[in-house]
Amino acid sequence: MARRLSVTVERFPLAASFTISRGTKTEAVVVVCTVEDEFGRGWGECVPYARYGETTESVSAQLESVREAVEGGASRQTVQELLAPGAARNALDCALWDLEAKSGNRRLEDILCKAPARPVETAYTISMGTPSEMGDAARAVAHRGVLKVKVGGRNDAERMRAVRSAARGAKLIIDANEGWTADNVAENLLAAAAVNATIVEQPLPADQDDILAGIPHPVPICADESVHATKDLASLSARYDYVNLKLDKTGGLTEGIEFMREARRLGFGVMVGCMVGTSLAMAPAVLLAQYADLVDLDGPLLLKRDRPRGLVYASSTVSPPSPALWG
Repeated sequence: MARRLSVTVERFPLAASFTISRGTKTEAVVVVCTVEDEFGRGWGECVPYARYGETTESVSAQLESVREAVEGGASRQTVQELLAPGAARNALDCALWDLEAKSGNRRLEDILCKAPARPVETAYTISMGTPSEMGDAARAVAHRGVLKVKVGGRNDAERMRAVRSAARGAKLIIDANEGWTADNVAENLLAAAAVNATIVEQPLPADQDDILAGIPHPVPICADESVHATKDLASLSARYDYVNLKLDKTGGLTEGIEFMREARRLGFGVMVGCMVGTSLAMAPAVLLAQYADLVDLDGPLLLKRDRPRGLVYASSTVSPPSPALWG
């Protein structure tokens, strides 16, 4: 049979509302790309993100725009040229990786990893709320080793102190999602240092982050919204200490591998992160996470239900995907 491309939109309710500095969501809306030929069927998932001008409609349209090329046999390398970095290319790139594994009857972890892939510890996210609400939420998951704390408003120092008081033994990733300002960033970084945070993620809007080059970093600072693809990395070294590698930003695993190599060459710490999606979206990232300093792949833990044959989470430890899911 000739290659066949299909594109679908799926919705997964969250177990509880999820709030960051930009707003609240109650469901994960994902786009799934499937590529099938006579040798098998590969699939990949992406999460369109409004912050980057993406919608399910625009991402679906991007995938439809390359239907002829994909069904004509376009390679992963060709797809890098046909689509820009972003969610659409991620879903298609990961589908082609999955198809490659099935066509060759090989595990992608055997191809991509230098050693057998192992379970990795992921952060678990504390949604933004009042200090009291966040303290209660942290207390309920204080057994987890790494907590990602969403902030980005007034009283963030109180939020951080409430979480630290409730989860004294956890590593804390403080994520402001561009919610701090030039007036409060230095004060909030000191507050993060006072609770012994491991890193602070994207404190300022991406178009204002030049400020970070001229102030102390009492806690290492990680770029998220400020970094997308490999080409962005070189300009960030004076502002950031870490970078957040998300496949929905790089546009897939192919670019993600290059991103990881270049980030290491430039001396950045690397966190492998995610949007809120299902195990299908996390699966390729788990393989990259083998080489990361920090891992934030808790998307499925925030859902009311995940996909069948999803990733196996043991508390905050996530195992590599089974071939029944991906790769």
